Amino acid sequence: MPDLPTPQDAAEAALFSECWDAVLSYADLCTSGSTAANQLAREAFALGIREARAAEESTRHGAGRRASRLPRIPLLLTAVRTTAAAWEAVGQGHKLDPDLRLWLNSGKAARYTGPPLRRPIALRGLRDMQEPDAALLWLAEVEALPLRAVARRQGLDPAAAMEELNQVRGLFRDRCHRNHLDTPMDAECRSYVRLLDAVTRSPVAETPEDLSRHLATCVECAEAAACLRLHGGGLPAALAQGVIGWGGLAYLERRRRAAEVRMGAGRPVPDPDGEWGDPAANKARTLRNGLLVAAVLVSALALAVSLMPFGESDDSAQGGLPTDSTPVAGAGSPAGPSAGPGTSPSSTDTGTGTPSGTPSGSAKPSGGGTPSATTRTDPEPQGTSSSTERTAACEVVYDLVNQWPDGFQATVTVTTAEALDSWRVAWSFRDGQRVDQMWDAAVAQDGPRVTASAADYNKDVPAAGSLSFGFLASWQNKNTAPYAFSLNGEACKLS
Repeated sequence: MPDLPTPQDAAEAALFSECWDAVLSYADLCTSGSTAANQLAREAFALGIREARAAEESTRHGAGRRASRLPRIPLLLTAVRTTAAAWEAVGQGHKLDPDLRLWLNSGKAARYTGPPLRRPIALRGLRDMQEPDAALLWLAEVEALPLRAVARRQGLDPAAAMEELNQVRGLFRDRCHRNHLDTPMDAECRSYVRLLDAVTRSPVAETPEDLSRHLATCVECAEAAACLRLHGGGLPAALAQGVIGWGGLAYLERRRRAAEVRMGAGRPVPDPDGEWGDPAANKARTLRNGLLVAAVLVSALALAVSLMPFGESDDSAQGGLPTDSTPVAGAGSPAGPSAGPGTSPSSTDTGTGTPSGTPSGSAKPSGGGTPSATTRTDPEPQGTSSSTERTAACEVVYDLVNQWPDGFQATVTVTTAEALDSWRVAWSFRDGQRVDQMWDAAVAQDGPRVTASAADYNKDVPAAGSLSFGFLASWQNKNTAPYAFSLNGEACKLS
């Protein structure tokens, strides 16, 4: 398995963090398991970065118009497709999704590598744009990032970002229209070119019946119509399908869900003046804080109730006499199970039901002979766990995938003995590491303690199944492995 390329500077390290999430997400769609997904993502990422660096180097040393190329994320996604095709060619196709294998061996896949004028309109249109414009369009439409965040990444004025995006959409339409005219087509397709352009420009124009029938039977004209029609919300799907190919719509849906999870995970992007810029995330943060306060109050009330004497006779309650802590069993009686070092042997009086192991002099609840259950300390605050979450025996594999001078990439795989319908994995860092980005989970960090929570699409885990997610983080001086892993508050074994 090849190593990921090392970032050349801080700017490229930030770009790697952004791109790896997208590459791994698509690689996971293309493969039959998490191990194969990581392998495919690593090979494709290394291939795509080499191609991008070579193109940038030739542009710096060349003269004249730059060679047309895709922005970084779609370039790396096409590298995933190329690497998957290479796997199929050398006999590693069993690692791929069966539907992808069928697609790779069909004429549909050949369109993406065949003659340039026969390639999908969206792929050609995006490639013909200036790279900053193409990146803005892709990040906003396909990656579904908030427009303010995209504007800051691209160095744009957030106040004018929407106007800039609309201009870029118009540029994309013009490039697609030009490429459609350049496409070799028969007489029937050529006769509809002007009508198609006119119909897709207006949001209220109705598609004539004959053009509608033609679009239902002609793939290339239907693709052109999707790219030319900027209204109606179909542009993201046209971009994803036209550039990525197989799995484009599934990738688009996955990225939208990931964006929703990020915005609801307590990490909204702040405005330049320090205010939180996303009202939905702000509302979610307020709700979480309110739940936490309520949980603390409930915990305090439960503790107070547990310390109050109950079930005793009136004389004992009124006289305030302490409950006898002397074990009932005499010297010759068989001792019960040991409660551990420094505790009294376990015994229960049928009249008081006093639990064993209680420190001397402390208030001890007494029941009417009901056996006491040993309680387990939960490192999470009481009352904050969802009622749908379950604790289970678990085993963790922590994999340091790659590391560079001030950052690293890692994956966490947790195997659970019991079925889960939601999960929360937590751990602690020893050396002040900070998680910058996480995929397939929502992240929150409080000092050294990190908590990864399930996304909507991967919260269900079968019995004896596993869950996995990855992240990028920063480190200084040392980067030792984390410790104290837990699943829904239950300590896990680290393999």
